[in-house]
Amino acid sequence: MTALATPPAVRPRPARAWRAVLRLHRPALVLWGVFVAVVSAVLLWAYGPGGNAARAAWGRKCTVDLCTVDYSLDTYHLAYRFSEAAIGILPVVVAVWAGGMLIGRELENGTAELAWTQSVSPARWLATKLAAPAVPLTAGTTLLVLLHRLLFDAHQVPKGWNWTDNGTFETNGPIAVAFPLLGLALGALTGLAVRRALAGLAVAAVATVVARSLVLRASPHLWPWKADVSALPAGYPPMKAAFHGGEGAVTSTGAHIPDPCGTAEKACLAAHDIVGHYREYHPSSQFWPLQLTETALILAVAALATAAAFALLRRRTA
Repeated sequence: MTALATPPAVRPRPARAWRAVLRLHRPALVLWGVFVAVVSAVLLWAYGPGGNAARAAWGRKCTVDLCTVDYSLDTYHLAYRFSEAAIGILPVVVAVWAGGMLIGRELENGTAELAWTQSVSPARWLATKLAAPAVPLTAGTTLLVLLHRLLFDAHQVPKGWNWTDNGTFETNGPIAVAFPLLGLALGALTGLAVRRALAGLAVAAVATVVARSLVLRASPHLWPWKADVSALPAGYPPMKAAFHGGEGAVTSTGAHIPDPCGTAEKACLAAHDIVGHYREYHPSSQFWPLQLTETALILAVAALATAAAFALLRRRTA
């Protein structure tokens, strides 16, 4: 008689791990929804009634020689800057939450190790921890960027905003969507590294601020500068509404060098073979190349941080 073959044991696989993550962090999800709703309401108000009131105040109070603003204009500009500040602080807030609450607290309390014994692999646990908040983060931030762009394009007062302003450039495109994902990745990495909630949120905040500053410092140099050249004795080419880079002197061979003399000393200019001056800048036509290259840099750093987090988790749970 042939014995019946016993089927191999199948490791149970928990369903919908992402739902468990969202349920566990429901207060953070609710706060995120409130944040998106409030900032969206502010932007829509400035686009509609706030902008109409500001335009009326500008037309009523301003002349060629004198312009006195009233509270309508002040509130209009305040709403615009408030939205930029709120969106700009998101990467740090996300990193603090990820490093402290999402990862650090669970490692400190031992709930992560408990989950790994319930047929959830460490890699799947981390993947779910990152993917579950990444989706609402991306969706909400994209909505805010679109509304900010709508308000910027419909600016109803001919004063006060420029596409190169600090905060405006980052908030007007996909850079603002990529930065919170970088904060999420750095928060997860620091939470895994320190394995403590309080220390994790502190280190995550510092790491995100440093990474954001370095990216913003490097981003203007990711795309070739445009250069305007003027011949002597015209001086430097006129300034434009653009990101300004370097400037200096031009020799008879066409070389760009640091200006050793300025524009007035003719003997110095002749001694250094200077025939003109140049100024480098990024015009408004380069808005999208700059946005896309900086976004790619941010996502690359986020991908490296994510890979480092998985490598660290794998080494600690091997």
